Amino acid sequence: MYYFIGIKGSGMASLALILYDLGYEVAGSDIDKYIFIEEDLRKKGIPIYSFDKNNIKDGYHVVIGNAFDDTNEEVRAAKENPNVITHTYYGFLGHLMDQYVSIGISGTHGKTTTTGMAYHLFKGYDKTSVLIGDGTGHAVKDSKYFIAETCEYQDHFLHYYPNYIVINNIELDHVDYFKSMEQYVASFEKYASQAKDTVIVWGDDPHLKHMNYTKRVIRFGLNDDNDVVAKNVINSDHGLSFDVYIHKDLFGHFNLPFFGMHMLYNVLAVLTIGYLEGMDAEYIEDRLSSFEGVKRRYSVKEIDNCVYVDDYAHHPTAVKYVIEATRIRYPGKKIVALFKPDRFSRILRFAKEFAEAMDLADYPYLCHFPENAKKEDGIDIDITEIGQYIPRAKIIKEDDEAAQMLAEYENVVYLFMSSKDIYKLEEKVISKKAQ
Repeated sequence: MYYFIGIKGSGMASLALILYDLGYEVAGSDIDKYIFIEEDLRKKGIPIYSFDKNNIKDGYHVVIGNAFDDTNEEVRAAKENPNVITHTYYGFLGHLMDQYVSIGISGTHGKTTTTGMAYHLFKGYDKTSVLIGDGTGHAVKDSKYFIAETCEYQDHFLHYYPNYIVINNIELDHVDYFKSMEQYVASFEKYASQAKDTVIVWGDDPHLKHMNYTKRVIRFGLNDDNDVVAKNVINSDHGLSFDVYIHKDLFGHFNLPFFGMHMLYNVLAVLTIGYLEGMDAEYIEDRLSSFEGVKRRYSVKEIDNCVYVDDYAHHPTAVKYVIEATRIRYPGKKIVALFKPDRFSRILRFAKEFAEAMDLADYPYLCHFPENAKKEDGIDIDITEIGQYIPRAKIIKEDDEAAQMLAEYENVVYLFMSSKDIYKLEEKVISKKAQ
């Protein structure tokens, strides 16, 4: 039995699903509050218990989630039982990845989408297993490839040694852990040195351009000094159209149903891995054309004359990308943008940048921090930290009154942006519209 303490965590749920697919008995525990990630676990019939030290039995392999320590009764019970083998999440994942041709997808922005896109490309090429940071995990016995989203938070990705490492971009984040840009870049540089084969990076990124690499590097981007270059790019409401040159030679022309330049860079990263593994342009275009995205990353519902978008954006650059891509995709509609914060330290550090990003919307709204947002020493702020820099934004509660007010808009795109459960407000607005 593999037992997961914190099984509703996005990576933990993915890993539990992978082991289930490989034929192992799986169960786990977590807080009782509903989290959307648990849906796939329940569909598979994987038991989810409340925390109780008596859940831990002799002979179990216990995987401990990153958010849990010896203050948790199950963690203590597992560590104190000589007949239980304990694993950290990242230690277990690192061991698993070593058994395949592994691809680690990293970078400040776009990890989840790029991981999903790479999986969609590779699973049609050969047996492939995947772990995505949105709670998705799939495994096939005797897989050749294993693709994993690898996060820099608290240097977790330094536990992994993939064959291929992708770094989409670098922009300071997780400022509760990383105290400077230098520390942040140094972590990515160390991770890049752990590639068994090749590092694939956005060559136009100002930080990635100047990092020291000890392994083979393939650079993608728009500038001619990259190895993989996109030229003749058309970014319109019909999608992306572009030519790809690899080492100065034309590789192929691509028409893809994606919107925004950030999606072009995600495509170039995935295309580069595919090229290195022997895929041709026709196959790559055909596979990527049917990629429909991943959970909570620009998830679209079109109802009557309004569009509802749920997105995980929780960094000002990601908010900016989402709004810009929406302008391109829906040129005839006004944008109602709603943002709900997560970490106090991130909002304190980037308040002005969040305000500037939200100012790109026609009707900006700011929601309060979740009641259970983790307190951070020395930080006492609320959503007005952003609001002071964008006075036209309205601060709202996620209640029926706010939903009714939002429902008054017609022929608009609603953008619900947060790493938290802002999708509940989306459901309320849709319900009010239907009344």
